[in-house]
Amino acid sequence: DKGGEGFQLHGGTVDCTSGEYNSHLAYTCHNGQIRSALLGCNVMLVDHNPGDGGFCIVPGSHKSNFKMPEGMVDGLMHQEYIVQPATKAGDVVLFSEGTVHGAMGWNSDVQRRCALYRFAPATMAYGRSYFQGDAGPSGTTMWPEKFYEDLNEAQRAVLEPPYANRLDRPNIREDGSVEITERSGRKKQHDKDVFKTKYF
Repeated sequence: DKGGEGFQLHGGTVDCTSGEYNSHLAYTCHNGQIRSALLGCNVMLVDHNPGDGGFCIVPGSHKSNFKMPEGMVDGLMHQEYIVQPATKAGDVVLFSEGTVHGAMGWNSDVQRRCALYRFAPATMAYGRSYFQGDAGPSGTTMWPEKFYEDLNEAQRAVLEPPYANRLDRPNIREDGSVEITERSGRKKQHDKDVFKTKYF
């Protein structure tokens, strides 16, 4: 509601207060390949006009190698580098969690509404919702059974819990088809013989 407080800047490939490298949120670009350990997807449900407040970001901070200067995390100093993007209801703001971001106090008469989603690589998890549910139709996932109704193979692959690609993980190709990444038969047999299980 109008008058609602914002909250501190946070995130960053380099933690904005400690200056420590933050591998859980890291953004990297190597050999022409961009990688982001956690992608934020902010779906705006109401207009966020200039000066309204709400979501804010420090552009370019995903490439920073230094912590924030004194006073910047709380928005007390260096406000010229903190940007509140103007958006309309239905707009989507995609951002690397490796980019320093936060929320400014809300100034609009309209209640602030947005839906925040986060996406991580297949081998990592941000949340713990994978540990609930009823094991799903394949027995390898942990979402409630109803989540799988009418899903195709690629959509089901997206709902897989985090585990290494080499452990029979369904991977989605660019054309939307699904390919299972497998280890050699020799390695699979080794696990059965030594660990008495299909997966160690």
